[in-house]
Amino acid sequence: MKSMRFLLIFLLSSWAVQAQELLTSISISTEQLQLDQQRGGSQVYAELQRTMQEFMNGRRWSSDNFAPEEKIKLTINLLLTKSSAQGDIEATARVQVLRPIYGTSYETVLLNLVDKNFNFKYQLGTPITYNDNSFSDNLSSMMAFYAYLGLSYSYDSFAPKGGEPFVQKLNNLTNLAQNAGSGWGVISDVRSRMGVSENLINQNLQGMREVNYQYHRRYLDKMSENPDAARKGILDLLKSIREMNTLRPGAASIRVFFDAKSEEIISLLDEALPAERQQAFTYLSTLDPIRTEAYRRLLK
Repeated sequence: MKSMRFLLIFLLSSWAVQAQELLTSISISTEQLQLDQQRGGSQVYAELQRTMQEFMNGRRWSSDNFAPEEKIKLTINLLLTKSSAQGDIEATARVQVLRPIYGTSYETVLLNLVDKNFNFKYQLGTPITYNDNSFSDNLSSMMAFYAYLGLSYSYDSFAPKGGEPFVQKLNNLTNLAQNAGSGWGVISDVRSRMGVSENLINQNLQGMREVNYQYHRRYLDKMSENPDAARKGILDLLKSIREMNTLRPGAASIRVFFDAKSEEIISLLDEALPAERQQAFTYLSTLDPIRTEAYRRLLK
């Protein structure tokens, strides 16, 4: 009963206390800037951090209502690499989205992305404004992109294609930004915003959205109830991902999954049977070859 209440409130509630969806934390590092840029911009960077955080947390991104403890945790850590007196800023952003695991105090990483082209213009005293139907500037569109991406993955992890409304908003956003902004990349670039967004609507990769749901709701949420069954289920998911990988080798959605889940999968399968760990290593080293050495821990 408690489990059902949790899901209904989290996904469908229209009667709970009205509150925004995101609990966003923004940090800005200036350690790579030249000293003159740091000196002249300290007030700008403090205001930028506050303005970005207020924009993400103060805006309603859906029609659903969230109690404070149900908000989706999103962190954006900016490492500024260039900053001009005209307000042109270049940065690398690390974006993480967390999800609670039912019945535990554990939070799993849904998204763990590095955006090396987080470039925008900002002047002291400038508000951040955004409209779903038009492109205003790079900063507002990038913030909205990560808000909708986080919501897409979070909702998908609780219900099959539960994030569909946000996937559609994300697709519309990237189409507008690609034509008017810079740094959005192209669909074929698996590390670009365009590549990540396109994969969520690509028919050949809809199975990755199902993997998101199965992994979290059917296996991770129930790991404490039946860990052996959950491990077998995760192994089956890796097999499914391998099949999708034959259609789109190294697709963005596959990369995004392993960027978030590689260490967790190793930990979850640590106590699996030797044959299962061997099979998992075979799948993982093929699907995520850059982490092959880490996956060797499964062969103990």
